[in-house]
Amino acid sequence: MSQNGAVSLAYSPCPNDTYIFAAWTNGLLRDVPRVETVLDDVEALNEAALAARYVLTKSSYGAAPLLLRDYRILRAGGALGRGCGPLLVARPLADGAAPALGTLSRAAVIAIPGKLTTAYLLLRLALGYEPDVRPMRFDAIVDAVASNEVDAGLIIHESRFTYARAGLIAVADLGAWWEQETGLPIPLGAILVRRDVTGTCAAGLSAAIRKSLAFARNHEDAVAPYVRAHAFEMDEAVMRAHIALYVNEYSDDVAEDGVAAVHELLRRAASAGLVRGDVTPEFL
Repeated sequence: MSQNGAVSLAYSPCPNDTYIFAAWTNGLLRDVPRVETVLDDVEALNEAALAARYVLTKSSYGAAPLLLRDYRILRAGGALGRGCGPLLVARPLADGAAPALGTLSRAAVIAIPGKLTTAYLLLRLALGYEPDVRPMRFDAIVDAVASNEVDAGLIIHESRFTYARAGLIAVADLGAWWEQETGLPIPLGAILVRRDVTGTCAAGLSAAIRKSLAFARNHEDAVAPYVRAHAFEMDEAVMRAHIALYVNEYSDDVAEDGVAAVHELLRRAASAGLVRGDVTPEFL
């Protein structure tokens, strides 16, 4: 909490997050805790969570094993779903075809949106080895691949809808790979609450997230300017497609198959030696 009693709330500027939190952030709700809001790239939020900087924060499930000493997971507001996983993209081969994931050279340099992201964890699980990577902001990856700065790129957020404009082609859909492997939804991002927050207060924060999401669904015209002001991709159709894909039934509640998906992701990652295996996610 800040000195004035407001809750520090951090999330990304991507349309799904700004849509969910717009009403709360902009004072459009009654009887909810006051918040002081920070918007930042998801990898920056992961790094801030390592220091437990914010009371309430968006983070990647891929970073969870490093964060759950200081945080618990709220059931509301996260990013899970089907058909919404990260994509590995590259320039087409000479014949116009896409390179196959299994034939990707181990010497290939892959741009990634951060080493703590769920996307990078999924890539390592799918490849079965540690690739040569170059971390950069998610919105720079498509241009890096198109300009031949890197051999391939791991894209998330709005880039999922725009990479083809740059002449790129999908090598692998890691969300589809995950669903085929497990039958579970893909757990991408969590809303974490710091452990110094009581259970009663945490329940109030969850209720505020659900109230903010309900307001957005019922009053989209009221929250659209806030969403649009922070979107990296300004195309209205892209913004709406992004919200339609990532804001779904799991945004209200992670549900039991979502909880199972988180446990399975961390189990597989621990078995592969990619994360510590002594951490159990706790949902509120």
